[in-house]
Amino acid sequence: MTQATKTWASPQHRHSVIWIVSLATLAIIFDGYDLVVYGTVLPALMADPAQLGEISAQQGGALGSYALIGVMVGALLTGAFGDRFGRRKMMLINIVWFSIGMGAAAFATSITMFGALRFFTGIGVGGLVATAGAVVAEFAPPGKRNLFNAIVYSGVPAGGVLASLLAILLRDVIGWRGLFLIGALPLVILLPLALLKLPESPAWLQARGRTDEARAVCAEYGFPLPSAAPVAPVEKIGFAALTTRRYALGTSLLGMMSFAGLLLTYGLNTWLPKIMADAGYNAKGSLAFLLVLNGGAIVGGLFASRIADGRGPQPVVATTFGLAALALVLLTFGFPLPVLLAAVAVAGVGTIGTQVLVYGFVSNYYETRARAAGVAWCAGFGRLGGIVGPIIGGLLIGAGLSNNVNFYIFAGIALAGAVVTFFVPPRPTAPNTEPEPAVAATVEA
Repeated sequence: MTQATKTWASPQHRHSVIWIVSLATLAIIFDGYDLVVYGTVLPALMADPAQLGEISAQQGGALGSYALIGVMVGALLTGAFGDRFGRRKMMLINIVWFSIGMGAAAFATSITMFGALRFFTGIGVGGLVATAGAVVAEFAPPGKRNLFNAIVYSGVPAGGVLASLLAILLRDVIGWRGLFLIGALPLVILLPLALLKLPESPAWLQARGRTDEARAVCAEYGFPLPSAAPVAPVEKIGFAALTTRRYALGTSLLGMMSFAGLLLTYGLNTWLPKIMADAGYNAKGSLAFLLVLNGGAIVGGLFASRIADGRGPQPVVATTFGLAALALVLLTFGFPLPVLLAAVAVAGVGTIGTQVLVYGFVSNYYETRARAAGVAWCAGFGRLGGIVGPIIGGLLIGAGLSNNVNFYIFAGIALAGAVVTFFVPPRPTAPNTEPEPAVAATVEA
């Protein structure tokens, strides 16, 4: 039997999965856009009080965190409901929610209004992040799950690249409000495609005892029918499953990994342009560092995911955390510009790229009955790190401390993330309770 036969049940199976991965990736690209677009407009908002009001460095960090508080809320809400109501419904709801929030934020007229709408938008972002991992884990064939998760969550740095490029090209033309309106495009681009092309997960349907519906979806889209029996009704599902002995320790450590990864991701994406502007680079030059940071994350994250599919994600995540610590320390040595850009690219691999790998690790760590809750927990708890990251940067910059202090603190957090990763226990197994795709068999209509 060839590897292609083992991976894909039929050409239709492959076609359907590619559509699903593409839709999830596009959704996460706008998550990344939302993450970075605030950092690209923050210097302009701080320089022009006529836009929203006088914004100090501390207020800038706080505004960056409001969206992340919303993301945490949205992720946890999705975790509470996603394993009960399905992947498709949650994805569609959060696409609409996020788009409305981004569009409304473009019309904010005060700091308070802007902060409230950033929080509202964050709820939809959190729901998308939590749902996308569960979707890909349940549709991707074994042997490609880390790769497909990396492709989807590379949408975060890809969105960052998009935001950086559009800010460089269009910020002086359409202003910060125009950049935020671009973030509302999923409502007219992504939602119609998702309504047509995104099915419900057969694994989720079967885990809920809806076997006939699972068979119908498999027949329509060419998916292999999940091979194991549905989860017994007495089994805990959702967040309740995370508290069991099987998952408790792993869930705690995975949450700490996500905390470290998102603290680094949001801290650097929010403040790197400001730090580089303070170091003497002009507006476009400082945004170029943001572009390199996210570009390095895309390339490095995809490369690392291929290794993770062969060797497992745990050693790869530990290594990329270590690379982040090294690169961030190198940024304090005042090297020539080409060396600094190379270090920023490596830092992107070890921070944003590491978080991409963490989502893949988490998505495949849990059974179907706990997958959405597990991803939501790590996305939600991790966003506490995302909230802390911009605040740390704002406090240090507001206190007048050297930019190097920021880099040293971030490097220490990356090192701590590497240490935590080593202690995550192996993925728990539960024989005969987890419906997995029988990828070697074709589906009869």
